[in-house]
Amino acid sequence: GLVTDHLFQPEMTHTIISCEPEDSMTSYTQTTHHARIGAGALLLRLGLGSMFIAHALLKVFVFTLPGTAQFFESLGLPAALGYVTIAAEFGGGVLLVLGVYTRYVALALVPILLGATWAFNFTFTVWMIPKGQTDLTYHGTFFSLVIIYLMNVLLLALFLIIATPK
Repeated sequence: GLVTDHLFQPEMTHTIISCEPEDSMTSYTQTTHHARIGAGALLLRLGLGSMFIAHALLKVFVFTLPGTAQFFESLGLPAALGYVTIAAEFGGGVLLVLGVYTRYVALALVPILLGATWAFNFTFTVWMIPKGQTDLTYHGTFFSLVIIYLMNVLLLALFLIIATPK
């Protein structure tokens, strides 16, 4: 029978030679398709969950809780939002890794990514560029900003994919 079974180009088909009835092949194709989706979702969950956990732990152990609160205040945000962000990153990361309410957790973490995008673009354009930070001066201000922006957008896009209903 003719079976659609290609990861990136669903319109591509190939012939499977089998002595089993047609229904069995359709079941096999659906099973492999669902297995691929499951494996992709698992990789996204583990990667993004780990990223959020790592960022929360970075804020706790490297920047410290008071340091994170001061950074949020320096951006004109309430200091308490720093604590809320740490809790959301850690709790959300753990839930993503465990696969608990993944779509809802991913959707709830989108504001964290939007805030991070705003904060880092604000930090680079207001503080680092006018002060002539060497990493920006020698490696190209525009290039650095584009890379930071694209990475944040990529993470946001990955979360939107996870949060999209079936």
